Amino acid sequence: MNKKFLFLICLSLLIAGTVSAQTSKYIGADKCKVCHNKPAKGEQYNKWMKEKHSQALKSLASQASIDYAKKNGIADATKEPKCLKCHSTYDAVAANLRGGILATEGVSCESCHGPGSAYKSPTIMKNQDMAVKNGLVLPDEKVCKTCHNPENPFHKEFKFAEAVAKIAHPDPTLAEK
Repeated sequence: MNKKFLFLICLSLLIAGTVSAQTSKYIGADKCKVCHNKPAKGEQYNKWMKEKHSQALKSLASQASIDYAKKNGIADATKEPKCLKCHSTYDAVAANLRGGILATEGVSCESCHGPGSAYKSPTIMKNQDMAVKNGLVLPDEKVCKTCHNPENPFHKEFKFAEAVAKIAHPDPTLAEK
């Protein structure tokens, strides 16, 4: 009887872990903007808007992308899943996880930091450890190389330290670790 009970508890925990892992949804850059656009927090949203990640989706309509698509039998790079997986957070995630993310966002906050539904509240975000426990990703080179890799036809050597310096958007309200 005790073994059955222990088995049921373990099974319940496994199922609960699987279900909770599948419930984090992408909330979209507009939700991140609410807090991350204030000067006191570091204006991360404004920094993102000025850099290439926010324009990644639009870059698929560039002449270089059109020429590449035509040369490689792709009718429209802006609709090609192989291209969208890196140029659009919206298109890179399952439809049931899209929540509030917009198809027009390009590579948004959640491409690098993970779906925000479980860590978005100010109470959680004020404590980085708690935010991480609730799904916040602190991106590393591996996260970046999901897209910045030789599979990309326009790939250039990826230098992580230089790339991170270009897109740095620290939050001055968080203590350095």
